[in-house]
Amino acid sequence: MDNTPSSTQRGPWARLALWKKILIGMVLGVIVGAVMGPDAALLKPIGTLFINAIKMLIVPLVFCSLVVGITSMKDTRKMGRIGGKALLIYMLTTAVAIAVGLGLSAVIQPGAGLNMTATHAVDSKDAPALVQTLLSMIPQNPIKALAAGNILQIIVFAIGLGVSLVLIGEEKAAPAVKVFNSLAEAMYKLTEIVMAFAPYGIFGLMAWVAGTYGLDVLLPLIKVIGAVYLGAVILITVFYSGVLTVIGRLNPMRYLKGITNPAAVAFTTSSSSGTLPATIKASRQEMGVSEGVSGFVLPLGATINMDGTALYQGVCALFIAQAFGVDLSTADYLTIILTATLASIGTAGVPGAGLIMLSLVLSTVGLPIEGLAIVAGIDRILDMARTTVNICGDMMVAVLVAKSEGELDQEVYDAQS
Repeated sequence: MDNTPSSTQRGPWARLALWKKILIGMVLGVIVGAVMGPDAALLKPIGTLFINAIKMLIVPLVFCSLVVGITSMKDTRKMGRIGGKALLIYMLTTAVAIAVGLGLSAVIQPGAGLNMTATHAVDSKDAPALVQTLLSMIPQNPIKALAAGNILQIIVFAIGLGVSLVLIGEEKAAPAVKVFNSLAEAMYKLTEIVMAFAPYGIFGLMAWVAGTYGLDVLLPLIKVIGAVYLGAVILITVFYSGVLTVIGRLNPMRYLKGITNPAAVAFTTSSSSGTLPATIKASRQEMGVSEGVSGFVLPLGATINMDGTALYQGVCALFIAQAFGVDLSTADYLTIILTATLASIGTAGVPGAGLIMLSLVLSTVGLPIEGLAIVAGIDRILDMARTTVNICGDMMVAVLVAKSEGELDQEVYDAQS
């Protein structure tokens, strides 16, 4: 007999969406912190447990998701060519997105003047030479890289392993791919479990932040939201439209009209995977992308193309650096761009994945991971913008790849433009 309570039998708290619970935890944490003052530091261990759980997820989640994402590409000549084009464009647009985020955060300066202090001092480090940074990306010992949590080396090894599994053929690769698929699904479930405790962890961290630094620390969050939304508008209306105009020789207004419905679904659901049916339908019926290209490029994009997440990481990483008074070198900026670009391939389509990817970007350049608590409360608002950017980027790439392959119905694309 199944004794699991139905949704109608569960209490009001259990029925709330996760983002609402996190928002409530943040608000209550601010209130409690304001009342308790410095004594609110007693609640910080609750948040520390949550942060430690997030750190626990980073390495296995990124590694398994990357391998699964790479091996999901079919081993045919045409799909290999299309997949190669899509992957290259996805990574280039992701690099541009995070550069836009860093640029906007540098101009707007949302974290300037906060003068926060990390619980654990940030390791001071000399900026390595660019050549040394590139050389160190290749792990001499992959197991050691996994144990040490060296994210860049883990990403490079996972991509190499994924590509190799594709190259040896489906029959030989099937047992290993099945294992990685199972591990990835298990990590997605573990992520879901950890994120269920996010409201309590955020409550403890926000109580500590508000009690230690006062309410002034929360005002810059409005600037963070503004920077992310401004970046989203720039990417969609200027960059994506410009790429289609200059490279694809296509009318950008048709693209902007065609993305309206999928963008609305993405904005309200905050789910790239959940929006996939709408993106496929719009790309085929309103933009003239062939069934083969849309059926391959768009699901691939929903898995590995995270331009919106990269934009968010750029804004938030620099905001946290400013808030904690950490000066980033040119090598740090390049590392953030490189890490976020490669990590976008491994960003799982599960709640809280963007926050987890931000944590690995922060740890890669030595920024205080406590900064996650500040932005977690507005994560849902930011998620709406970044998901919209993600799917608009997917559709731009699908149109561009279809045009390059001669599989774009120009009459359908130009209709009602």
